[in-house]
Amino acid sequence: MKIHILALGHKMPPWVAQGVTEYQKRMPPEARIDIIELKPEDRANRSTEKVLQLEAMRIEEATPKNTSRIICDERGKLLTTPELAGWLERWMAEGVNPCFVVGSADGLSPDLKKTASHTIALSGCVLPHGMVRVLLVEQLYRAWSMLHNHPYHRE
Repeated sequence: MKIHILALGHKMPPWVAQGVTEYQKRMPPEARIDIIELKPEDRANRSTEKVLQLEAMRIEEATPKNTSRIICDERGKLLTTPELAGWLERWMAEGVNPCFVVGSADGLSPDLKKTASHTIALSGCVLPHGMVRVLLVEQLYRAWSMLHNHPYHRE
């Protein structure tokens, strides 16, 4: 299984790259995490709706083929780590490659959201996009560690 995180945003602070890289290194080869970074659209003289439409087109183009899209949105289903572990287990058994999508500062197009197999929230709080990346890769590692009885996760 290959796990993709498609995120709008660039020029992340160094701590974001360091955190993401740390958890990417911990994942086994059979559950590798790949980050796909897209630059957000220029917002000058454009409505939010137009920006989201343009970003949605670029997300569609950049989404790897044969993946299951999971939208990260603060209004999504609040996901627990055991639930994520269950999804990972099922995806590995079924050969599904998930693609988590993190939107830009204005979120994601409503039309793009309709194409998701799941819409999740990683927190009840609105989080900065860099923090979402780090939190998501950490939770993916934690879920994997739960499935493999690794001591990283403790109940």
